[in-house]
Amino acid sequence: MSRRQAIAAAAAVMAAPHLGRAQSQQRPFRFVVNVGLQNLDPIAGPSFVTRNFGYLVFDTLVALDGQGQYRPQMLEGWEVSADKLSWSFKLRDGLAFHDGTPVTSEDVIASLKRWGARDPIGRRLIAATAELVADGPKGFKLTLSRPFGGVLEALGKPSVHVPMIMPARIAGATPPTQQVSEIVGSGPFIFLRNEWVPGDRAAFRRNEKYVPRNEPADGLAGGKIPKLDRVEMLTLPEVAVRYAALTRGEVDYLEYAPVDLIPRMQRDRNLTFAKAGGRAELIYAVSINHFQAPMDNVLIRRAIQQCLDRNEILAGAGFGNELGRPDCTSMLMCGAPFESTAGRNVIGSPSIEKAKALLAEAGYKNERIVLLHPLDSPLLNPFGSVLIERMKQAGFNVDVQGLEWAAIAQRWFQRNPLDQGGWSVIPVVYTGFDMSDPLSNMGIGYNCTGSQPWGYCDQRITPVLERFESESDPDKRKALAAELQKLATEDATFPIAGQFRSPAVWRSELKGVIDFGFPVIWNIER
Repeated sequence: MSRRQAIAAAAAVMAAPHLGRAQSQQRPFRFVVNVGLQNLDPIAGPSFVTRNFGYLVFDTLVALDGQGQYRPQMLEGWEVSADKLSWSFKLRDGLAFHDGTPVTSEDVIASLKRWGARDPIGRRLIAATAELVADGPKGFKLTLSRPFGGVLEALGKPSVHVPMIMPARIAGATPPTQQVSEIVGSGPFIFLRNEWVPGDRAAFRRNEKYVPRNEPADGLAGGKIPKLDRVEMLTLPEVAVRYAALTRGEVDYLEYAPVDLIPRMQRDRNLTFAKAGGRAELIYAVSINHFQAPMDNVLIRRAIQQCLDRNEILAGAGFGNELGRPDCTSMLMCGAPFESTAGRNVIGSPSIEKAKALLAEAGYKNERIVLLHPLDSPLLNPFGSVLIERMKQAGFNVDVQGLEWAAIAQRWFQRNPLDQGGWSVIPVVYTGFDMSDPLSNMGIGYNCTGSQPWGYCDQRITPVLERFESESDPDKRKALAAELQKLATEDATFPIAGQFRSPAVWRSELKGVIDFGFPVIWNIER
């Protein structure tokens, strides 16, 4: 099916008459995601949409519940030594991949090693590991060479990049920056690859052989019971079309409600909104390519930081009301355990005049700044528009290249020169699941690893991050997190641009919807 045919098919769905009750019971469950699904690999892919896809198809060893606790998922349980350096894990019964082969400890080890070469907290866990070995087909042992305070937090990391388990024959043969060629998970739904139209739609069927945990579903934890026969993940770029499709009952769930239409939708008793608080909140940020001149100059990066008027950015995106937190300057998320005002004095009150002064001090010579602008994302397009205008006002020579997010994500992970498809700046958005812990925070956790394209490396951060990694005392960890935020803000590693809530919305007749912060499709029924 071509892209044009897929779009026509989607239009036909939207134009179809209302489904009758009997038809409604038989039709697929349809949920609409923010951007199109292009990358199917939750380790290689950096996007929320790939994460959402991954939770349908794959499974995790440990899962985060709705109260923020890490619980066994694929694991039956674990034992840990008194010094917390030796961990023994055992897989639960009934685990099988979609190709019929059982999940073994060798699959787990290969998957963790691949993930650990890609993800910031995974990279640090593997670096602290003396030995990771199988103990029979269902057991494995992790021996640490030094204290590491976040073993379960790493194995149960809920968002990009999620340590999902795949067969060793696939994980062991595929570099972490390269997409796997075969999608074989052990999760509650099976991907129908022959129906996939990249960027438009993907389809799944219930995994009849999936064995859920014998406990209630809770967040990402508990019993994942696939109650839907067929699931379709759709991309509808026009927010008005999304709204019409949901209100007419032609789709069931929107990952993000159209912000301008939220007041009207809240008056519709047929619709239910997610709470979208806590770590489900989102934060705008600017991904800066530290490898490319002149972005390797901290004064240039601070000039960009001064362009980020959070009030204007949030208002421009429609979050200038109770959904936005323009006063929040915490890289580690306001309302999260490591919230801090550290580094606020570096930012102050962002202004164009301060940005101009920093550019003058840096000796900026009108070098070209390539900004990749995500045109298809209702969240990122308006943020990018404000960022572009303010950077131009400050005196940056901005080369704006408007693209779909999937194309940007591919270029994001390349280090090409600007005249060969390289980039300087990208407006991005992350959740509190990604940003609220220093070890996984995009502006702290990748420091000096070289494992991501933005390439920041502040030698002052390294020893503090190591102390945080090994510390177990909550008060000391909070103080270290504040110091890390201060240093990252001073270096403008990953400037933040405003925290906000963007709730999901779904049809009220759905039962069992888990309000977690991103689409959780198991447990849902009509």
